[in-house]
Amino acid sequence: MDARTSRYPEVYARWQRDPLGFWAEAAQEIDWLEQPRQVFDPNAGVYGRWFVGGVCNTCWNAVDRHVMAGRAEQPAIIYDSPLAGAKRTITYARLQTDTQVLAALLQDFGVAKGDRVILYMPMIPEAVIGMLACARIGAVHSVVFGGFAANELATRIDDAKPKVILSASCGLEPGRIVQYKPLLDEAIRLAAHKPDACLILQRPQHSCELTAGRDHDWAALRDHAIVYARSVYDCVPVEATDPLYILYTSGTTGRPKGVVRDNGGHMVALKWSMKNLYGVDPGEVYWAASDVGWVVGHSYIVYAPLFHGCTSILYEGKPVGTPDAGAFWRVIAEHGCATMFTAPTAFRAIKKEDPKGALLGQYDLSKFRALFLAGERADPDTLQWAETLLNVPVIDHWWQTETGWAIAGNPLGLGMLPVKHGSPTVAMPGYDVRIVDEACKEVAPKQMGSIVVKLPLPPSCLPTLWQNDDGFKDAYLAEFPGYYKTADAGYMDEDGYIYVMSRTDDIINVAGHRLSTGGMEEVLSAHPDVAECAVLGIKDALKGEVPCGFIVLKAGVNRPPSEIEAEIVALVREKIGPVAAFKLAITVARLPKTRSGKILRGTIKKIADGEAWQMPATIDDPAILEEIGGALRGRGVGG
Repeated sequence: MDARTSRYPEVYARWQRDPLGFWAEAAQEIDWLEQPRQVFDPNAGVYGRWFVGGVCNTCWNAVDRHVMAGRAEQPAIIYDSPLAGAKRTITYARLQTDTQVLAALLQDFGVAKGDRVILYMPMIPEAVIGMLACARIGAVHSVVFGGFAANELATRIDDAKPKVILSASCGLEPGRIVQYKPLLDEAIRLAAHKPDACLILQRPQHSCELTAGRDHDWAALRDHAIVYARSVYDCVPVEATDPLYILYTSGTTGRPKGVVRDNGGHMVALKWSMKNLYGVDPGEVYWAASDVGWVVGHSYIVYAPLFHGCTSILYEGKPVGTPDAGAFWRVIAEHGCATMFTAPTAFRAIKKEDPKGALLGQYDLSKFRALFLAGERADPDTLQWAETLLNVPVIDHWWQTETGWAIAGNPLGLGMLPVKHGSPTVAMPGYDVRIVDEACKEVAPKQMGSIVVKLPLPPSCLPTLWQNDDGFKDAYLAEFPGYYKTADAGYMDEDGYIYVMSRTDDIINVAGHRLSTGGMEEVLSAHPDVAECAVLGIKDALKGEVPCGFIVLKAGVNRPPSEIEAEIVALVREKIGPVAAFKLAITVARLPKTRSGKILRGTIKKIADGEAWQMPATIDDPAILEEIGGALRGRGVGG
């Protein structure tokens, strides 16, 4: 690290010396109705609570205060949908009005402070308005990814027990319309808990039948109410420790994990991150190319940019195919985007379709300053490809649904640290990151272990799971006492740079040797013909597990796949050694992913091992799993 060019060492040291003073200072960037009595109370909650006694409102800090401060006519949201062929700009003043109206409608349906509202929505402005309207009246929102399977939605309805559900007639995918209403109806039928009402937004691409007595036409109510329903001028005061939202992280078996986000700490940490980590100023255009159903959408499409007074892009489209691999460049150029945040898989898709970046030359990216990647490990090859193509900083950073913001990153706003490809750089203030062995003893630099965070977690991290303190302790705190278990594995070097190599369950044991699948993926992705890859361990009678690599080739590669596969096997042997026992590389047309771009390695492994598996609720295209099964059977693997 170079203290001469970055303020990071000084800022992180200041947090270490006085964590309460550090966060008390950051909290001054937020409007409080009542200042907190304590910055942190170690005796509250499971491991302590932030800003105890503080009274605030998230919607006020995201919308109203900017209207009051002169940003009324500044765009707050730019909606850009190549799928719908629609664009719309919403100013802060308009966002305030729309939020007031929906908040009043929710109150008319009996929604009050503390009640839950589920949003089952596509990527449209009404999803953002719905989240903010809940925050305005102190209701707790839970966004469920639009098009989620009915049984998965039902488990979330039963856990959250919403008074009202906000939904739409359909979502849009390339070449198809996803009807939401049949899924919503079936979920409500399956659920023991029944909502009092559903507000359904009829989209022009598809209209649906409304269920009498339960369903209401959202737009008709809004258009009628906008004349008179201004009864929620004032934001409802809530405690800093009151829940803002619930975001579910799993639900295939048993009770889903409802990550809770509070109001006060969430605002403080996210506001701090916009300038200090992302290097963005109020008034600038910021784009998180994600979905509101994921934590990235919550934190960096909706809340953080609005807390900071930025213009946030809401994009309903794909990195490729809407219409081509230049889609991201078009959005950045057209809207003057300064900073973008997306998943590495999006750039792997662009690299696959346009390896030389020819489409970039059609667009003016002169205002574009930085690209941030997170959501899945950013392989060095993709990261370097993006650096060369864009000629701006490309910054990997690492965080989780549970934390709500970066555990580790390269803080652009404090001055960048030297980049080490393969590392999301260093721990952010608030996070005391350690690498430990199975006995919770710290390991030496560069030695693999479990990545943990010393308690307490910083503001914005989950205080617990929804009405499930015991489940929270069991899942995150029990295995390593005094620490939060990230369930990621990796190592730290002598400079404090963190290397996140894989989930702890992606460490494979090959004849007694613990090996990281992430390290092997680095080798595969470095091959010049490989666009993206996945490595996982499959059962082996002799060695326990052996690695299997799946590769997707770049567009325009005309060599025989068997030739490339042989080169990759040799490359792993050269770079990692014979101990890896890497002998199986399989070329496939595409990899199965969630709609947020994470490769479904666990499901592929079950198919390869011949085990029973369930269709993942978040899968982007179920047909890919049959393709994977066929490819494995063609090599004599799996059932």
